Amino acid sequence: MPKPLPSSKNRYLQYLAERLKDLKDARAQKGEGSKGGSANASGDEKAKADKPKRDWTQAPEKPGKRKASRPFSVLLREFLRLLDGHRGKVLIAVTTVLIATGIGLITPIGAKITLDYVIAPTPEHLRTLEEWGWSQRRVELAWWVALATLIVVGISVAVATIGRYQLTRLNKLVQSDVRAKVFEHLSTLPLHKLSALKSGGVSSILRDDAGIVGEMLFSVLYNPLRALATLVGGLAAMAILDWRMLLGGLVLLPAVWITHRTWIARIRPVYSAVKAARTNTDAQATEAFAGMRIVRAFDRRRGEAVRFAKNNHFMARQEMLVWWWSRIIEMIWMLIIPACTAIALAYGGSRVIEGKLTVGDIGAFLTYLGMILGPMELLVGTASQLQNGLAGWDRCLDILEEKPELTAGAQSVVSPPVVLQKAHVRGEVRFTDVSFTYPAGKEPVLSGINLHIPAGTTVALVGASGSGKTTLCNLVARFFDPSEGAIELDGVDLRSIDVGSFRRLLGIVEQDVFLFDGTVADNIAFADRDASMDRIIAAAEAANAHEFIQKLDKGYDTIIGERGVRLSGGQKQRVAIARALLADPKQLILDEATSNLDTQSERLIQASLSELMRGRTSFVIAHRLSTIRDAGLIVVLRGGRIVEMGTHEELLERKGDYFAMLQVQLHTAKDFADIGNAGAEK
Repeated sequence: MPKPLPSSKNRYLQYLAERLKDLKDARAQKGEGSKGGSANASGDEKAKADKPKRDWTQAPEKPGKRKASRPFSVLLREFLRLLDGHRGKVLIAVTTVLIATGIGLITPIGAKITLDYVIAPTPEHLRTLEEWGWSQRRVELAWWVALATLIVVGISVAVATIGRYQLTRLNKLVQSDVRAKVFEHLSTLPLHKLSALKSGGVSSILRDDAGIVGEMLFSVLYNPLRALATLVGGLAAMAILDWRMLLGGLVLLPAVWITHRTWIARIRPVYSAVKAARTNTDAQATEAFAGMRIVRAFDRRRGEAVRFAKNNHFMARQEMLVWWWSRIIEMIWMLIIPACTAIALAYGGSRVIEGKLTVGDIGAFLTYLGMILGPMELLVGTASQLQNGLAGWDRCLDILEEKPELTAGAQSVVSPPVVLQKAHVRGEVRFTDVSFTYPAGKEPVLSGINLHIPAGTTVALVGASGSGKTTLCNLVARFFDPSEGAIELDGVDLRSIDVGSFRRLLGIVEQDVFLFDGTVADNIAFADRDASMDRIIAAAEAANAHEFIQKLDKGYDTIIGERGVRLSGGQKQRVAIARALLADPKQLILDEATSNLDTQSERLIQASLSELMRGRTSFVIAHRLSTIRDAGLIVVLRGGRIVEMGTHEELLERKGDYFAMLQVQLHTAKDFADIGNAGAEK
């Protein structure tokens, strides 16, 4: 029987212990490098300095400086810019809100008329009407007042509905616009930035943070405007009825302001923490299920469940903190509203007894008091929604303000960039003193790379894992720019070339194939959506994929699932090769492109790949040296540097690193052959 998960409290205490340990370790490491004043501190002072403050608004993340939230004015200004192209819809929404609110302020007058002229005894100034049958017409007056009230309310509701429809439509347009902007900008970010976000984090930003921005239309525009119009109109009507009672209503305004200022300063960081916790939880869950095969293979299902429970528990704690802050404000207003009503009844009753006010005046005043207290309470709830929206908008702006790919460090970029035409590109590549260090790294991954590759040459990159082969290809594809030196294509610095036109020259087949959830034909035609079916089939035939595709349920129209889950590893690899073939690239990057193919399939397509690479500048990363013997140039990398270059025969004569690697592989292959022969003899 599996051991039950620890209780919620114990899981949270365990998380706190781990968090405090991480913080102390980080402080200790930082303290080792510091000198001076802290050396004479006493043990108690050091312990006090090292003791971390418990900030329940912080999401579980690595120790580091948290980016401060933008000021409210900045967030509001950036949000209002989203409405620049929708001024007509905003004007309609604002107009209808004001009209509906103004009409709604008429309804208390019906209550006053009913109380004073229908229910209460006939006033002195109307006594002369009794001889004309006024007493018999009271019931008729009540029905006319009721009918007029219904008409007024109906008009108010109709106008308000038009306004809400326009605002809801605008809400969806803004949501769609923000999501599209964030998605498009995310697609331009450097790869290391995207890796830091994780797939679940990206989904959370697009779904929650970008989605909630549109809802801010109600918390920024509709609800505050409706509350302000009701407040101003209600206070004006109360002043007409009795200005002394109006003063009691005005006393509430400073209380509202102080409450909001204090509350808003505390609630937005908590909302930000909730969103960060949701992002972490989504990312961990996405990662766990994406790697469920490995999780089960290593029997780590329970471990992943515990890790998810910790993240989920922290998120629940943050959500409860938000709930408490919201409920505190609501409870305050639940006390204020009855108290104001009681005071108004007591004071108004005394004024009625004195003959200064009528019962209808009190009824209308209480109705208007409820009208202005309602908007004040609405503003409290709106402020909570607004802070939630601002926290999401703040995170979206963090993404939108990230520098796009290749803008940082691209010193040689010209304006406007050079746009390449595929027909005019030869494919000559030259590396000049190229060094590269990853943005988050400290040590260079490549150093002093000097390499000239004539157009149409096949270059094989060999070396041990971590020697820099993939990084060099990343520079060729311009996923990164060199930290030092330059890479030229046909004599033009890559940093001076338009990235889009340059990428259209490339064809890439990686060892870890990525296919999209769609049909086989859609995946092959990914680089050219207008490709005809004949071209798609021709590319599949050249990649030795046509035969197995025809055997699928719907042939080229078969849905292959997320990441091509319905295909085998070798089938996915051949579809990827067909995708590169269809693009008709000027440059090819093959990262162990045949590694996932069985021996028979590899033999069938190796000749096709050789024919494909002929006339094109090709970079081939290979671990099996037997596949690159015919390469025009073999480059041996070690520790990020080129240690050998030449053809297969030239490198064998030198008997250097390439010769040693080849001997190891030949001996390994011979050992396997001997084992196979021994098994056959038995």
